[in-house]
Amino acid sequence: MTITLTGATGFVGRQILCSLLERGCSVRVLVRDPSRLQSIPAHAALEIVHTPDLFAEAPDRLAELLEGSETLIHAAWYVVLGEHYKSPLNLACLTGTLNLANGFAAVGGKRFVGIGTYAEYDPSAGLLTTDTPLAPNTLYAACKVSAFQVLRFFLGAENIDFAWCRIFSLYGEGADERMLVAYIHSKLRAGQEVLLTRGEQVRDFLDVKDAGRMVADVALGQQQGAVNICSGEPTSVRQLAERIADEYGRRDLLRFGARPENPFDPPRVVGVRERFAK
Repeated sequence: MTITLTGATGFVGRQILCSLLERGCSVRVLVRDPSRLQSIPAHAALEIVHTPDLFAEAPDRLAELLEGSETLIHAAWYVVLGEHYKSPLNLACLTGTLNLANGFAAVGGKRFVGIGTYAEYDPSAGLLTTDTPLAPNTLYAACKVSAFQVLRFFLGAENIDFAWCRIFSLYGEGADERMLVAYIHSKLRAGQEVLLTRGEQVRDFLDVKDAGRMVADVALGQQQGAVNICSGEPTSVRQLAERIADEYGRRDLLRFGARPENPFDPPRVVGVRERFAK
């Protein structure tokens, strides 16, 4: 069985790829820049296919790219920290995702796994289950919700299994240094002050390697519908920062309250893994 993976050079996609290869899966990756996979050891089960822009490919080309694939994991999307929430490129990603699903159906695909975000949920719920109402408040989240809603009806009508993995707050290998955990580590390593808010926000933090394994589990399993990819453990930003600082013995460098609070930042975002099973 061949699994096709998009977004394999991304923060999450790279970990999904590594997890699949570790399990002996045959994987075809559709990538814009194959050179970004040079750090992945050569593997007989890995097929690298170049596409200049997956989201702009013609229908006949998508069929060629997907031919022979029974399972598709779609992790590609435009994500640039600080920009992707409002970028109009989300619209191209949405359209391209629907075209990709149509092409997958045309070649007889059996299982489609998409990547969503906890930002699809109504954050006022605090504890987020897969039954929590959806209430996106950014263009990025709205496009993810739209993809989920359309895909579940379209793929259902085509008798294609569909799972949608909603990712929570990730950290770890390959993270942008502006992301919270990476930022804290970089400053502490340099012996510099770490500027933070009061740190009262509660989040659901998960290592990206664990997230990659969980998405691979879903792809190789039989779950359908939304799945939370999360730890299920509430941790405040203050607790997290102090835990990291203790690794360096430098709590004295943490400056809580040095950054203004974000009025749009929900106080509590924690997932429930009730529908996830290994």
